[in-house]
Amino acid sequence: MDVVVVESPAKAKTINKYLGRNYKVLASFGHVRDLPPKDGSVRPDEDFAMSWEVDGPSSKRLADIAKAVKEADGLILATDPDREGEAISWHVLEVLRQKRAIKDKPVKRVVFNAITKQSVLDAMANPREIDAPLVDAYLARRALDYLVGFNLSPVLWRKLPGARSAGRVQSVALRLVCDREAEIERFVREEYWQIAAHLATPRQEGFIARLTAFEGKKLQKLDIANETQALDIKSMLEGATFSATSVEAKPTKRNPAPPFTTSTLQQAASSRLGFSASRTMQVAQRLYEGVDIGGETAGLITYMRTDGVQMAPEALDNARRVIGSEFGKNYLPEKPRFYSTKAKNAQEAHEAIRPTDFARTPASVRKYLEGDQARLYELIWKRAVASQMQPAEIERTTVEIDARNGSRTASLRAVGSVIRFDGFIAAYTDQRDEDSEDEENRRLPEIRVGEPLKRDGIEATQHSTEPPPRYSEASLIKRMEELGIGRPSTYAATLKTLEDREYVTIDKRRLIPQSKGRIVTAFLESFFERYVEYDFTAALEEKLDEISDGRLSWKAVLQDFWKDFSAAIGDIKELRVTDVLDALNDDLAPLLFPAREDGSDPRSCPKCGTGQLSLKLGRYGAFVGCSNYPECGFTRQLGDTGEQSAEGGAEGDGNKALGTDPTTGEEVTLRAGRFGPYVQRGEGKEAKRSSLPKTWAPASIDFDRAMQLLSLPRDVGLHPESGKMISAGLGRYGPFLLHDGAYANLETIEDVLTVGLNRAVTVIAEKKEKGGRGRGSTPAALQTFEHPDGGSITVREGRFGPYVNHGKINATLPKGKDPASVTIEEALALLAERAEKAPKSARKAPAKSASKTTKTTAAKKAPAKKPAAKKAAKAG
Repeated sequence: MDVVVVESPAKAKTINKYLGRNYKVLASFGHVRDLPPKDGSVRPDEDFAMSWEVDGPSSKRLADIAKAVKEADGLILATDPDREGEAISWHVLEVLRQKRAIKDKPVKRVVFNAITKQSVLDAMANPREIDAPLVDAYLARRALDYLVGFNLSPVLWRKLPGARSAGRVQSVALRLVCDREAEIERFVREEYWQIAAHLATPRQEGFIARLTAFEGKKLQKLDIANETQALDIKSMLEGATFSATSVEAKPTKRNPAPPFTTSTLQQAASSRLGFSASRTMQVAQRLYEGVDIGGETAGLITYMRTDGVQMAPEALDNARRVIGSEFGKNYLPEKPRFYSTKAKNAQEAHEAIRPTDFARTPASVRKYLEGDQARLYELIWKRAVASQMQPAEIERTTVEIDARNGSRTASLRAVGSVIRFDGFIAAYTDQRDEDSEDEENRRLPEIRVGEPLKRDGIEATQHSTEPPPRYSEASLIKRMEELGIGRPSTYAATLKTLEDREYVTIDKRRLIPQSKGRIVTAFLESFFERYVEYDFTAALEEKLDEISDGRLSWKAVLQDFWKDFSAAIGDIKELRVTDVLDALNDDLAPLLFPAREDGSDPRSCPKCGTGQLSLKLGRYGAFVGCSNYPECGFTRQLGDTGEQSAEGGAEGDGNKALGTDPTTGEEVTLRAGRFGPYVQRGEGKEAKRSSLPKTWAPASIDFDRAMQLLSLPRDVGLHPESGKMISAGLGRYGPFLLHDGAYANLETIEDVLTVGLNRAVTVIAEKKEKGGRGRGSTPAALQTFEHPDGGSITVREGRFGPYVNHGKINATLPKGKDPASVTIEEALALLAERAEKAPKSARKAPAKSASKTTKTTAAKKAPAKKPAAKKAAKAG
């Protein structure tokens, strides 16, 4: 018996059915090791040696795999067919060698692009060794990302309090979003007018023609710049006679687009289905891993992380058969179509995303799929089928029209098109058709050269130029792909990170950079410009691809990068914060100091009149303040209009006074914190705090809304059965009800503020029926922070009151302390105090007690007796 290792349990279950009793298929559940999030995980001074850590759950799974391998005849590594999949196989093999589970047993590597019985059996019949250059490329990428993140992020924390992190690809993607926002802010609208004539043929068939020239001068888009010009031309045309001077009908062909790659699938799913990039990949993963189709489990699509656009020969034959039967022989080209990608760093060996069997039409499998799965499968099926169909045949007609009114002349043009043969459009209409102007798709009536045309009306419409649109997830992915930044498998994670760090928000599917993101980008552009340059990042991606092709040494690439990058880090550490602020004041002037309606100096203090406004950094982030502090206490949050002031705050707080609590007499303020805006009542350790819900904009917060938040959690009433209190609150994961140690989710913050006893009892009962958490389980985390030494800090509501947890250390919150308002600094202090009182056995960091850490240098070769293992060890 051989042990087969794949990534996911769903994939293992499907493949196990194909292989039978002679194989045992186990899942690694993705990556089994990673670099610990602490200093020293990559050591440039030790020839880029790396320390790898196995987390708790992975340790158990690896132990199960090792036990199975010891009892088996051999090991088959069948992880995904990309760089990450190769890396997972390498990690599994390294751990099994350390556990002495391999010995002299054969190790094979197999890959399949689709989880179908035929694909899996074909792969098993053609094993290979682990691809060492692919592993090298993975090691180089992982080391680069670590070196940038764990060296640049601390610089941000010191120079820009409130900034969360920086990353090799993440920061460049953020720059794209911020550059577009700056472009929008610089944009100056220009007025222009368009003139259209509603005309008709002698046969009373109407159409529209647009003005192209006036009195012998060709008109550009902005040439009719005001109403006076427009009305003069309109008046001339209202008295003119019209005739057709030429009619040209030109046949054209439109070819289909290639099948989907990862990025084009994410773009199409966003524009057509409204899916985020991460949602697209989640649904595609399910379609790839296998779905039960009437008693048969099979993967419905090929591997979904790819930048290739070709299809396998057998897939082409399959598609052509379906086209003939579903659409007809006239839709089938004489020969299959072949595509090549335009992406800078594409891996041509990878297949495009396509159905594993074209005969499984969307209609035939819809009843077996969930709604989103059915919609995405239909999109993939149609695009792949269309890619192998005949081109659409379109006749484009252009009519030139002469207008005369005495000695004055004008030229107009009417354009229309007719689809003579729909071709691939019968299966899939691409974005070009959807985005084309109405006139391009409008069919013109029969118009003959020289015949007079009747004027039904002249229309003059005012327009203004529009700034470039903000990026959507789809358009940002497209731009990153065009620039050669990142890889298909990284796009969704990169966008999610930007949102999680609160560098961008998504509104109506558009990415809007937040003040925090703008400041980070401006800082990096001012002091680390090279490392957020598009060309530099793309060139680094090309080097990684050369490593994967075996043409470059991965350590040489790291050495070249690290020499300059570490020097830049050293230089920036010597910078004074005032130098940073001066640079950011200039770069972010439109954001920090918006123009005022009265035309006065936007940097003059609106309170004292003599001070100058400047960006300032406080404990919880950046804000705008007056240079005359402490004599003048004017401050405002970034993005505000600047006409509000805050009194009495300590230097750097950036507080906005909202009012005074009539019960306690304490001031209520709105503040900008490291983890987002929050409201606070009072000062010092005992101050009451509450984070703002994500749906509440800081500008909308007044005294009443702040007091509502500060009143949470609120008592709803006693449960009629248990007699215990039901409370409503706002936690890390959103609005909730709490009763007898069990939580139930509420939909909105408004529900928290207004829910009554009857509704609360119903929600709790519904949650209990669905299997809600009981007394004996770990309470849900209300807040989560990253501990500087690794692992997570969580704030929880326990049976005996709220507490913070890190590993085995639990520290009770002070009486009356709201768990939703705990800061990371307060949590660390409580944990440190508790750790001093705890037994020594409980003081170990969770990263070391709950995981197994192994140190592996990339130069070290593991012993191996089989060819498959030798090549794999090269990357270690």
